[in-house]
Amino acid sequence: AAGHGPLLLASGTLCACNKATFKIHTSARRGTTSPHRPSTSHLQIYFILPVIKMSAPSMEERKACWGAKDEYWKCLDENMEDASRCQKLRCSFESRCPQQWVKYFDKRRDFLKYKEQLQAGEYQPPGTTEKS
Repeated sequence: AAGHGPLLLASGTLCACNKATFKIHTSARRGTTSPHRPSTSHLQIYFILPVIKMSAPSMEERKACWGAKDEYWKCLDENMEDASRCQKLRCSFESRCPQQWVKYFDKRRDFLKYKEQLQAGEYQPPGTTEKS
């Protein structure tokens, strides 16, 4: 098939260390599926992937998670809930805790803040105004 560019064949694997190595084969002959004398170059691509563990966190991992959560929540308290000022701590919290725990802690914080406002008489339901 004249007029086509070089044929590229790629093969690769994804390693546990979030690094993938691919071998790129370029054909010297155009339009062929079995290159005569391929030249090989290496291309490394890095992925940011969550590490998925199926086992329960160890005591050290639980302590690290709770500590990261506490630091993040303290930052939110000190910065009047401005999450943009606590982004590094949020990333640390997310990287040290299982995803389900992060969701739980986020919901827990929302509930605790709601409860605190309700008990102080400061809660305003969405869509209401000061006028009655």
